[in-house]
Amino acid sequence: MQSFIQKTPIARFCTKETVRVRFAPSPTGFLHLGGLRTALYNYFFAKSRNGAFILRIEDTDQSRLVEGAIEQLQRDLDWAGVQIDEGPSTGGCYGPYIQSQRLHIYRGHVETLLNNGSAYHCFCTEKRLELLRREAIRVREVPKYDNRCRSLNPQEVGEKLAQGIPSCVRFKLVAGVQSYLDLIYGGFNYDVAANEGDPVIVKSDGFPTYHFANVIDDHLMKISHVLRGVEWQISTPKHIMMYRAFNWEPPLFGHLPLLMNPDGSKLSKRQGDIRIGHYRDQGIFPLALINFIASSGGGFGKDSEQNVKPKCYTIGELTRQFDVCRINAHSGKLMPERLFDFNRLELKRKLEDSEEGEKLVEEVREMVKKHFPGDSLQLGSEHVRNILHWSVNRVTKLPDLLSDDLKFIWVSPKSYKIAENDLVPIRIFVEKLDKQVLERDNLNAFFKSFCKEHQLKFGSFMKTLRSLLSGLKEGPSVAEMMEILGKENTIERLHACIKNNK
Repeated sequence: MQSFIQKTPIARFCTKETVRVRFAPSPTGFLHLGGLRTALYNYFFAKSRNGAFILRIEDTDQSRLVEGAIEQLQRDLDWAGVQIDEGPSTGGCYGPYIQSQRLHIYRGHVETLLNNGSAYHCFCTEKRLELLRREAIRVREVPKYDNRCRSLNPQEVGEKLAQGIPSCVRFKLVAGVQSYLDLIYGGFNYDVAANEGDPVIVKSDGFPTYHFANVIDDHLMKISHVLRGVEWQISTPKHIMMYRAFNWEPPLFGHLPLLMNPDGSKLSKRQGDIRIGHYRDQGIFPLALINFIASSGGGFGKDSEQNVKPKCYTIGELTRQFDVCRINAHSGKLMPERLFDFNRLELKRKLEDSEEGEKLVEEVREMVKKHFPGDSLQLGSEHVRNILHWSVNRVTKLPDLLSDDLKFIWVSPKSYKIAENDLVPIRIFVEKLDKQVLERDNLNAFFKSFCKEHQLKFGSFMKTLRSLLSGLKEGPSVAEMMEILGKENTIERLHACIKNNK
């Protein structure tokens, strides 16, 4: 078999008449940042070319399945705004879209490779394979299968199969450097046979391995472009060999560079804080997370690059900006502070949209009810909306509004008991406050003037007002509290104090 060498310039290599891409996760855990980045880039690529985005579940490793992972994957993609054109729930013309439901398809295709001499039965036991691994390590070589069963003649294979000896099926690798043109990295050369033994394509339990099922499914589902993590780059020559063994045309391949932690270390699935569910639970908006990912590896117009002031783009805007040829070939570092910038920008964008703003008000109302059950709450629409506008540049995410020092925003203090000699000044204060503009600088000047006029100790009076308005000993300044609560709520709380101390 000849080496596959793609000499087409990258600009043309990026194009095919009909674009069909797939996101093919294994349900061995929950969706994380790296997986969402792969899904998003495939989605942007497809939609920017009027193509189709397919979700395929690769569950051939049955020993590692996590219950409920498939359903959660789909919920996470839906939350992020990634619309699936074909998949387990949406259906399509090329299903089933779960690999464990396609075993009959793989069995038929492995027979093709066995018959044309591109694959063979392997009867080596796990004990023998382990001895090979140990010996390779002892002599400081890369452990790999020695292709022993390649040399078995048809009669020997038939006899062993007739005896019921367990076997797997391996694919015959072709010696020599294999080359292909990567959409992102350019020319890539790798001698698979020099570094690996013939790979298993169907295990002894009848389930295909990733490499085999992946090739079959991509061909039958008419996948035009494969965008996946860079960890699969050295496997691509092997996959191209399989395409050639079937006499099929391979799709075009592009490999996405790694996403890194701020310290340069690799993201790990064991990091609980890279799960999509973690960001959702922490109050991060979907578009904020998407822009955070998009800003960490290129692929978009110059105005979304890191040296420009952040803007939280919609999915439609990111789709129009997307260009696979702009993706950086080097790893991208995630900067957590940028995520909070995007979240603030998204909060602001939602508030500026009347429909989105109403949904946001209702979301906050439900969030507060859940967090402060049984309390007497102030949740009028105007109050909630005012709080949200106030919070745009002060909090990073909505749950921050539930912190202890901001509880007073929603919950009126339960105790209004104050010293009798403070009651008269409070009555006078309320009458004069009604004529004031509740703006911080103006209020601070008013407080000082009032205390001086009525011979009150400024610190002591502020302490009393703070207690009446919030029940807190510490927190925002009294002027800021009043500004946050608004004139109506502030005066209402002070009147309640007067009423309860008659």
